[in-house]
Amino acid sequence: MKRQLLCLVLGLLATFSLHARQPSVLEALGDTAACRRWVDAQMEKMTLKQKIGQLFIYTAPPEYTQYNKNRLRKIIGEYGVGGFLFSGGEAEKQASLTNYLQQVSEVPLLIAFDGEWGLAMRLKDAPGFPYNRVLGCVANDSLLYEYGREVARQCRSIGVHVNFAPVADVDSNPDNPVIGWRSFGSSPKRVAEKVVAYARGLEDGGVLAVCKHFPGHGDTDVDSHEVLPELAFDRLRLDSVELYPFRKAVEAGIGGVMSGHLHVPALGKKPASISSDILRVLRDELHFEGLAFTDALEMKGISGNENVCAQALAAGNDMLLAPRNLKRELKGVMQAIRHGELSEELIEAKCRKVLAFKYALGLADCKPVPLENIEKELQDASVGNLQQKLACAAVTVARDSDGLVPLDLAVSGTVLLSVSPALSEAYPFYKRLNAAFPLNWIHADADSIPEIRRRLRPVQRVIVAVHSDDLLPYDSLLTSLAEDKPLVLVSFADMKGLEKTPDLLRKASAVILAHDGQEAVQQYVADLLLGKAYADGRLSVPLGDVFAEGTGVTVDPEHPRTCSPEELGMDSSVLARIDDIAEEGIREGAFPGCHVLILKDGMPVYDKCFGKHTYEGNRKTLESDIYDLASLTKVTATLLAVMKLYDEGRIGLTDRVSDYLPYLKQTDKSRITVQDLLFHQSGLPAYLPFYQEAIDLKSCKGGLFRKKRDSNHPFRVGENLYACTSFSYKPEWVSSVPSEAYPLQVSDSIFIKESFRGEIIRQIVDARVKGSSYRYSCLNFMLLKELVETLAGKPMDVYLDSVFYKPMGLIHTAFNPLARFGKDRIVPTVEEDFIRRGPLQGFVQDEAAAFMGGVSGNAGLFSSAHDVARICQMLLDKGVCGDRRYLSRATCELFTTLKAKHSRRGLGFDKPDTEHPEDGPCAAEAPASVFGHTGFTGTAAWVDPDNGLVFVFLSNRTYPRASDRTKLAELNIRPRMQQAMYQSLMK
Repeated sequence: MKRQLLCLVLGLLATFSLHARQPSVLEALGDTAACRRWVDAQMEKMTLKQKIGQLFIYTAPPEYTQYNKNRLRKIIGEYGVGGFLFSGGEAEKQASLTNYLQQVSEVPLLIAFDGEWGLAMRLKDAPGFPYNRVLGCVANDSLLYEYGREVARQCRSIGVHVNFAPVADVDSNPDNPVIGWRSFGSSPKRVAEKVVAYARGLEDGGVLAVCKHFPGHGDTDVDSHEVLPELAFDRLRLDSVELYPFRKAVEAGIGGVMSGHLHVPALGKKPASISSDILRVLRDELHFEGLAFTDALEMKGISGNENVCAQALAAGNDMLLAPRNLKRELKGVMQAIRHGELSEELIEAKCRKVLAFKYALGLADCKPVPLENIEKELQDASVGNLQQKLACAAVTVARDSDGLVPLDLAVSGTVLLSVSPALSEAYPFYKRLNAAFPLNWIHADADSIPEIRRRLRPVQRVIVAVHSDDLLPYDSLLTSLAEDKPLVLVSFADMKGLEKTPDLLRKASAVILAHDGQEAVQQYVADLLLGKAYADGRLSVPLGDVFAEGTGVTVDPEHPRTCSPEELGMDSSVLARIDDIAEEGIREGAFPGCHVLILKDGMPVYDKCFGKHTYEGNRKTLESDIYDLASLTKVTATLLAVMKLYDEGRIGLTDRVSDYLPYLKQTDKSRITVQDLLFHQSGLPAYLPFYQEAIDLKSCKGGLFRKKRDSNHPFRVGENLYACTSFSYKPEWVSSVPSEAYPLQVSDSIFIKESFRGEIIRQIVDARVKGSSYRYSCLNFMLLKELVETLAGKPMDVYLDSVFYKPMGLIHTAFNPLARFGKDRIVPTVEEDFIRRGPLQGFVQDEAAAFMGGVSGNAGLFSSAHDVARICQMLLDKGVCGDRRYLSRATCELFTTLKAKHSRRGLGFDKPDTEHPEDGPCAAEAPASVFGHTGFTGTAAWVDPDNGLVFVFLSNRTYPRASDRTKLAELNIRPRMQQAMYQSLMK
């Protein structure tokens, strides 16, 4: 019944074609009877002339002047036009004029806009978006839909109901003077996908999409604004190329199609916009049931035809756009009716159809556009984000033949050569790269090519950043460089400009097309080169005869390039045993998931993730996941800072710690040296329960702990040890809400006073020292952290960020990671912690570090396997990472080789137990030179200088409860994996 009513409302044929897809705009109609009543009411008050007028869209400048208002009001009154198309101007003026015209028009006006790439195509104060050729490079069509929704939102904010977009023409002729960058590309299939996504976005946003220029304007070599183009192709070709995107758009339910002024002999004798044969293809073969618009009838390709509007209506169009002389053309339609060339019934049906679409677009309840915040509406904060997302998603790596992307930062001697009118244009790209690794920067000057050639001769690698459309003056220089050494060509200009330098395109090791030189894109491409950004763009059109349409290399930082183990002297079939060990660990409940990474000579030979974040969840473990490193913090944070201070001559190993921390003087710790702390030979107790000072122990019935479980002590924290969970915190230390008084966050709902740090230090000072033999103690590294902060003059996390982490490009490494990363990126450590009464995800598991505010010398650092491996590789390379030295060779050799006399411990590092390997943390095969550390949460990192190996294992073995999770050690998971690594080494 609803379908029959809709057919009546539209005044179309007696029934829809069995193959027709009803336009989405009309499918959304809830009450078709109400639509019919409104259409009938409008029809009853119109004369034949006014009904004809409803089929015209008049073009006018959006000038809010009295002259223009009077002129357009007269046009409405005299001709009853159905709508307006404004050209140029400013948003507020157009909205003001729209409000005025809607007010004076008896029948609501359909306001159209020609915004192929958004309102900025016509309005100078509207936000711009990339051209369609660039958007055609975007692989993710959901972004095109999001773009369509945003353009629709902006259209509605200024009173626009129809957008003459998207362009469905296939850009198959490079000599086309009018389509080119307006098209989504040269592949009919990809163009169709973009057209459908953009159109759906527009129409879901309440704006009628009109794809154009039917049956296809892409493969022409003249401009229909000037002359009539001809498409001299057979029907088979037209079906497979020109008509394909229109067919898919109609199948998707698009509401509007614009016919072009095109001569297509295979389809009809007349130009398409006035050809009943060609529009019959649209209606009868493609089964289009929406509104058919003509292209502007004032264009020279069609305007010479007599009585062109009457011909266009007779051919099958519903709405007539921009005739050259409105009075003459409306009169011509009236004459055609009198002469029997058009019937009143046809005009009646078309008028009903137009009115039905007006109703569907909300014009029955047409309200004035609010003018107060138009600029704010158009420049909404989300717009900039979308502009950036689209531009960055279009970045295309056309070639990466030598695996240069992302860059290997260990390669020294990199130069950035910028081809730009001004150096300032290229600065954002240089600044982003230079922050990660040192590189020289040269600004290209056509008059200084010999000098540039001389300066570049000794360098190892060249990055060429192009910000100009004219690269010809540098073609010979750049091509010869590409023949001689790795060259990365990055174009921030129009990619078509590179067609003039085909030899350079063929010989460059890597070619990246960024399309746009805005700062955000330059930074994104820099991040891509640094392994911090993703690219999956595909060329929307061919680039000369070098790159075909669809060309593109996916660069994914989650899956960095690897070397074959065999290339580096390792047996991959033996390494594969690690898979079985990891799966065994998950199966036996040793950990829900893990990441194992092995580097050989600086290259990853094994890099795999296993399992999930939790046993019960669905979140798979990823390479970018961030883990609580626990005691691995000691060597990836605190020890690095100590080594740096030693390197700078600010501390010595035999220095007394009390010389830097005066509160240790006059205590039994006054003679403890830096070396004592590093060797764990200070005599300090292994552990102190600092957190108990924050607990009101009187609130614990039966004490905080008991050997047997009871109703007050249900939480198992160790073998034969159960904790009270109903205790209260002391309000003088703890609050459930943050404030200036309680700024340190310990968990989701526990905040403590900053002065609690002092309480922890007081307890360490008061703790009794027992001898100087080896006793592993976190307190040693907690004091080292205090020493570091005293000498550095800043918090240790800030110091490490500035001296190591940021310059090294460690993008997943941080203390208190929730300040920088979403919780979903951090692997949960425990499901329930009795001290903090809930799950821990992003909050350090170690209680001492937690009550220090998350930054401590013994624990607190969170990181990914790749970042940990990068730190290890820097130590293996004697203090060098990329082009930069972070520590001297001598310092690295001292700290990584010196070993305590009475334990296996090194200077801060743990080491293998070569006398009793079964009791040590490493595989029996590990040589004595190995150094590294393990962590309570199930982490480990080992560096082997003899074999050039780095082994990193990260897991959350403490999940769901640390006290229950002992299988990691029982199954000897980490040493067995390390053993497989050694057994894979080929003799």
